[in-house]
Amino acid sequence: MPASYETVRYSSLEGRHVLITGGASGIGEEMVKAFRAQGARVSFLDIDADAGAKTAEATGASFKPCDVTDIAALRETIAAFEADQGGVDVLLNNAGKDDRHAIDEVEPDYWRRALSLNLDHQFFASQAVTKAMAEKGGGSIIMLGSISWMRGRPGMVGYTTAKAAINGMTKTLARELGPSGIRVNCIVPGAIVTERQLALWTSPEQNQQFIDLQALKFRLDASHVARLALFLGSDESAGCTGANFVVDAGLTQN
Repeated sequence: MPASYETVRYSSLEGRHVLITGGASGIGEEMVKAFRAQGARVSFLDIDADAGAKTAEATGASFKPCDVTDIAALRETIAAFEADQGGVDVLLNNAGKDDRHAIDEVEPDYWRRALSLNLDHQFFASQAVTKAMAEKGGGSIIMLGSISWMRGRPGMVGYTTAKAAINGMTKTLARELGPSGIRVNCIVPGAIVTERQLALWTSPEQNQQFIDLQALKFRLDASHVARLALFLGSDESAGCTGANFVVDAGLTQN
């Protein structure tokens, strides 16, 4: 059953411009749906033009194709959204890819690609929106981390390194941008069931392993992350900045 995002109403999100990277599928797509349900003006970018067009048509959000590893293109796309919508009120740095890789197979080009996909664009997208946010008196920037680095998950060292670095970036940006009224927080998802996860790494045995390790005995889906994003984008979280908000059903307690 599709998630409902109207059981709680964040009136401060009504009419605000929310920009989401990697919004065509998975957690990003769910965030597009969640913010649209709250009456926000939502724009999103994604490298997958076909999926992005489908999500835009289904939700009424604005979409532009963009490869976030191309920083010049990322800046240009964000500037176009800002011009169309009058700045950005909430930025969600969601884009990323948790590819698996063995340590002895990683070459410099692959390493840089992993960091570019999962770390670099979160900084440069944040940098791109801060001037207009400050001129408007503030805004909310939401990073996307991962508990994989907290748990030291093997087979993905490029990904976990990038996600660990986002922790430090969040705290530094929160301190630097706070005087301008800009809040910077990080959502740290646990084992979230998405179409990608189902296709690549989910089996009945793996499902049970996660449930056994979690304090809460059910699998999380993208709506659990999107609900927290609504809170962090709204004025209800006005006193929150520089923090990690973990959504993992208690998995990191083990």
